[in-house]
Amino acid sequence: MQDLYYAAAVAFLLAIALGPVVIPVLRRLKFGQSIREEGPQRHKAKAGTPTMGGVIILAALTISALLFAGKHTEVWLALFITLGHGLIGFLDDFIKVVLKRNLGLKARQKLLGQVIMAVAMTYIAITYLGRGTDVWIPVFNLSFDFGPLYYGLIFLVLISTTNAVNLTDGLDGLAAGTVTVAATTYALISLAVDKMPLAIFCLALAGAALGFLRYNIHPAKVFMGDTGSLAIGGALAAVAVMTKTEFLLIIVGGVFVIEALSVVIQVASFKSTGKRVFRMSPIHHHFELSGWSETKVVKVFWLAGVVFAALALIMLVAGKGGLGFGI
Repeated sequence: MQDLYYAAAVAFLLAIALGPVVIPVLRRLKFGQSIREEGPQRHKAKAGTPTMGGVIILAALTISALLFAGKHTEVWLALFITLGHGLIGFLDDFIKVVLKRNLGLKARQKLLGQVIMAVAMTYIAITYLGRGTDVWIPVFNLSFDFGPLYYGLIFLVLISTTNAVNLTDGLDGLAAGTVTVAATTYALISLAVDKMPLAIFCLALAGAALGFLRYNIHPAKVFMGDTGSLAIGGALAAVAVMTKTEFLLIIVGGVFVIEALSVVIQVASFKSTGKRVFRMSPIHHHFELSGWSETKVVKVFWLAGVVFAALALIMLVAGKGGLGFGI
């Protein structure tokens, strides 16, 4: 059990230590964030703040996870998915920030990378980790076998989670704080299903995100960028797959789900009726434009993340005593 605490502490301290080293480098390289013209006016003051700071989280997470659980295939697989998505995010950030191409990677290029990782993760999980194609459905407490369709399900889990976390990363500290809660929750879930190495990985992620928050909280000195948000989404999705809690991830990441749904609803409404449901999407901007301060929005969303986490743990305990699920 001590490795759990050590993993979180080491990742946290590494992130704290890396900040003063990485942030000046990002600033010298002019890896500055550009701000949307149609966004809240007060956000324009953030223009030029270094982005791609997700490398801080990834370095701290990787070192800590390998130190305390590096002998386990599950951890290597989780790191593969995390760093793979981190690479996609890094390329996207690099193209947008350095090469000044606003759209970054093309959608088909991102999808190709995510398809490759989804197939690889599903194959390894089934073939080498004994992970079946059945999925536990909370609330109903049912198990459903997707068979060959399981590959498609995992792709949907990966792409939806990475994009949802990416959309949440729009205010200082919002994504980092919410991820800290979600990763800690998944550490408890991993322990409940007897996956200690994954619990160590999750607490390393939580520690790294919390350490990064030291520099990302308002007023942010650095943003994680797609480098961090896509990687973190991949990490949470990978752990959900390996703990057979793909659908529980919807509850654990309730804030991410709401952020993503607000964009879908906004786009669908505008295209079909020409009217907007929200002042601006993702929904955190709606509350800003309604008069809330940025820090108030962030704190309320953090609290919502804690509520969703508690609800997910209650569902876990209610479902088969919170243990096993046939893993």
